[in-house]
Amino acid sequence: MASDSKHRPVYVISVAAELVDMHPQTLRLYERKGLIRPGRSTGKTRLYSERDIEHLREIRRLTQELGVNLAGVEEVMRLQHELDDLQGEFEAEITRIEDELRDRATSRALPSSEEGRTDPKDRPVYVISIAAELVDMHPQTLRLYERKQLISPGRSSGKTRLYSERDIEHLREIRRLTQELGVNLAGVEEIMRLRHELDGARSNLEGNVRRIQDDLSERMTRLRTLPSPEATELTDAGPADEPVSSEG
Repeated sequence: MASDSKHRPVYVISVAAELVDMHPQTLRLYERKGLIRPGRSTGKTRLYSERDIEHLREIRRLTQELGVNLAGVEEVMRLQHELDDLQGEFEAEITRIEDELRDRATSRALPSSEEGRTDPKDRPVYVISIAAELVDMHPQTLRLYERKQLISPGRSSGKTRLYSERDIEHLREIRRLTQELGVNLAGVEEIMRLRHELDGARSNLEGNVRRIQDDLSERMTRLRTLPSPEATELTDAGPADEPVSSEG
């Protein structure tokens, strides 16, 4: 988990419940459902962080304002927790790279990564009729989901919709949420927004780590090409003095 102060557990359950206008028993229920993950003191007392408070307020918004059922809320909060964990992974990876740089010092450079690498899952290949058949939906349903911004297919040069493997995965997820879990469209919108955010965060994390690795690799290469201190001293001293001739 990120070391940010938002994640520091500070509020006991009675204070947390008051802050979000809920009964403490409701907070215990949400914890059993895995919607919230409070910390624990050494005496096993529940302690809630600012981030937990934000999550509880989000649960209240989803249930009271948007009418999302508990199954939908569980999906939303699972994605929220994944985003939190991803931030923690990013910070841990940066620390690991910094430690590796210190360990390697002026030894061989870090391996460089491929530039401009694109996930093949994001390549738009399926026209709408094929995409609809793959997910067992009507093409009009796919157009509706696009208008609702639940899905964002690519376009060919002739403006034909083209769906990627990732789009197909997202459409199957929408069908699971609506048909199997009974999540309403407002809940699906929240879940898919978070899925897109999570995909983008993962991509940014990978890109940032690659950039840092490349930057460290370049620095280490420059260090290896610097002249040694001994060579620098010889250069500063200039050429050796010529012996003095004894002939008149």
